Amino acid sequence: MAPKSCALCQNAKAILRRPKTGQQICKDCFFRVFETEVHNTITEAQLFKPGDRVAIGASGGKDSTVLAYVMKTLNERYQYGLSLFLLSIDEGITGYRDNSLETVKRNQQQYDMPLKILSYDELYGWTMDRVVSTIGKKNNCTFCGVFRRQALDRGAASLCVDHIVTGHNADDIAETVLMNIMRGDIARLGRCTAICTQGEDTIRRSKPFKYAYEKEIVMYAYFKKLDYFSTECIYSPDAYRGHARAFLKDLEAARPSAIIDIIHSGEAFEVKDEVRATQKTQQTCKRCGYMSSNDLCKACSLLEGLERGMSTAAISDKGRRKLEAEGPAPNNLRTIPYFRPPTTVTIEVPAASQ
Repeated sequence: MAPKSCALCQNAKAILRRPKTGQQICKDCFFRVFETEVHNTITEAQLFKPGDRVAIGASGGKDSTVLAYVMKTLNERYQYGLSLFLLSIDEGITGYRDNSLETVKRNQQQYDMPLKILSYDELYGWTMDRVVSTIGKKNNCTFCGVFRRQALDRGAASLCVDHIVTGHNADDIAETVLMNIMRGDIARLGRCTAICTQGEDTIRRSKPFKYAYEKEIVMYAYFKKLDYFSTECIYSPDAYRGHARAFLKDLEAARPSAIIDIIHSGEAFEVKDEVRATQKTQQTCKRCGYMSSNDLCKACSLLEGLERGMSTAAISDKGRRKLEAEGPAPNNLRTIPYFRPPTTVTIEVPAASQ
């Protein structure tokens, strides 16, 4: 059977079927629609304004590599007027992060973007290898997720950027919706589908790939021949998210639109006023100055538990009370440097030519 013509241009031969729509299209049309959909997501949500300094969370994986390439492409094509930076966090995972950072360094040269690397060891005095050797593989993703979020903000602050973009895709967000439902986490369920978030005294953070399917990101990287690192984190197979991911893949196999459907369902969730009133108000960590809903932020609590030999104490409220019952923290306890929001940088952006 002769190959079909592209469903969009009707000229070239179709070489792929879009997982998102089922359309059989050519390679050039796929590039065009993928990039246009991301551009539409950015403009409809008004994510940026001319002159913004934007840090791209770069891990070397497919999502962040495609994000860096697409952000550079769209910035030049549509004259967003952005200054783009690569920001990488070195969690200290031997054989995984050290190798992926080599990919990021090549991306720096390929995309001509400044690169900042901030390590857990530098910021917290602990690598993830050391954390896992201390606590085991159970709950290690909790430590990494909390530490990574704060590290991104601190790295961005050092670059004096206005905005962080991450490569979270539609599959990631749908998985998060399912996880929060399974855990009954009302607070996170009410905000996990937001395309852009910003806490008090923290940097604006957004997800341009919110509606981009993971499979299409992989296809884009493959057909564009982008340089990315494809090995999964050696500590992630036991993560709770894996259960939500497996369930989502089964749903997608039966109904490809399930991913977007779940995201739209999450967007439609509303938290009752009486439930909202019971949620803790945002404040500033008394120890490091980062945003927190308690006197100590989660990162400071986790670090204190590690330093005091009670590594799992900060995972739950019960564990935290046990840690507090041991008495005040020693004066020589390792702490996280005080968080300073970025200084505003003003950049003159030339007017677009008519």
